[in-house]
Amino acid sequence: MCQMTFERYEKKYRLTRTQQEKLLRRLDGEFVPDVYGNYLITNLYYDSEDDVLIRTSLDKPVYKEKLRMRAYGVPKADDTVFVEIKKKYRGVVYKRRISRKESEAVSFLRTGEYPGERDQIAEEIRWMNSRYALRPRAYISYRRLAFAGAADPQLRLTFDTEILARAEQLDLKKGSFGTPLLGEDEVLMEIKIPGAYPLWLQRILEEEGLSQTSFSKYGTWYQMCEKERQRLAEDPHKIYYLNDYTFRNGRADEARRKGAKIWTA
Repeated sequence: MCQMTFERYEKKYRLTRTQQEKLLRRLDGEFVPDVYGNYLITNLYYDSEDDVLIRTSLDKPVYKEKLRMRAYGVPKADDTVFVEIKKKYRGVVYKRRISRKESEAVSFLRTGEYPGERDQIAEEIRWMNSRYALRPRAYISYRRLAFAGAADPQLRLTFDTEILARAEQLDLKKGSFGTPLLGEDEVLMEIKIPGAYPLWLQRILEEEGLSQTSFSKYGTWYQMCEKERQRLAEDPHKIYYLNDYTFRNGRADEARRKGAKIWTA
């Protein structure tokens, strides 16, 4: 988990848990468990006030970028987190990141003042943060089961479950809770590789009837929030919740004082 730069292709698939179990049986011997096994990943996605980064990303341009703070587990203020720029150009994913204490990373993104000697990646983050006037816009966490290729460790296979998102309490230290982005029986699989798929892996995927899909965790959450905002615009006397967590910019207390009905989506 200490690598600071990545360049690779990332392909996503939506599976049922039954499909996941069957696929893992077929891949036995071809992949070995990641050294960290099954772990929790927590993220804060940063964006502008008008969400320009995710709106641009959803338009599927040739080039897109995002910035996030990531931790493995629920960090305390003195624990290490990563601040990452993730870019995608013509299908290739580039990721560059720095590691700092959680409290230092939060301060850096808020003020632009880097604790310690700046390097190239820190400068790129500072410039992007300043250009878009970024601030925390979404919390997303999930559990990840990870594997590496037995013959080629650069071939990575991950399965994400319990994908949760929220638009308030945007602090990694608050813990993992929010609105589910997938059904209880769904799993998001990713295959990460520097080049083309091995033929044996492509053959197994085809035989299992698994097709590549487009799925962005942050993008999916943004679209869910937009749908709720549209609902509210259609009927201003109601305010909707996403599984008891108010959607972004929702003001439930104010709505209650004005007599609005509270609905749970």
